[in-house]
Amino acid sequence: MSRIAPLSPPYAPEIQEQFDRVMRGAPPLMLFRVMAGQKRAWEKFGGGSLLDRGPLSLREREIVINRTCALNRCEYEWGVHVTVFAQAAHLTDEQVRATVLGDAGSPCWSEAERTLIATVDALHHSATLSEAEFATLKAHYDDAQILEIIQLCGFYRTVAYLANGLALPLEPSAARFPS
Repeated sequence: MSRIAPLSPPYAPEIQEQFDRVMRGAPPLMLFRVMAGQKRAWEKFGGGSLLDRGPLSLREREIVINRTCALNRCEYEWGVHVTVFAQAAHLTDEQVRATVLGDAGSPCWSEAERTLIATVDALHHSATLSEAEFATLKAHYDDAQILEIIQLCGFYRTVAYLANGLALPLEPSAARFPS
């Protein structure tokens, strides 16, 4: 069980509407149920969402999210994203494993994808990019994409803090970290 109790059904109509919109009819995730129990937290959390159609492809977005979650040892969110998006993002089993066990040099990635992994790694470890790292990123991505990459790293680090700090139980149907 989470360290902060999640909402239980039946949900208030406005919360149910939000869950339905986000989950598309599936039961709401534990993370959402915990956050929605605190109005301000839920509103702020929802305001940071980056799962709409942005300047990155679904594949690029999911590589950034999965690597960020893996580096932050957030099996909860990594597993949800792998289960929901990996197939649609055309991530192979090898690539999914590499988000946890590999690095930017893993041969399963294209040159641009290696740059994504290296960028996530640099931001995770130093909270900045060197001039050389930024130049490499800029060689593959435009300004809007670069901002999205950095925002995704920060937002999903926050999600990792929430899931890990609240000790959220893993979603039963979500993927698990490879061993």
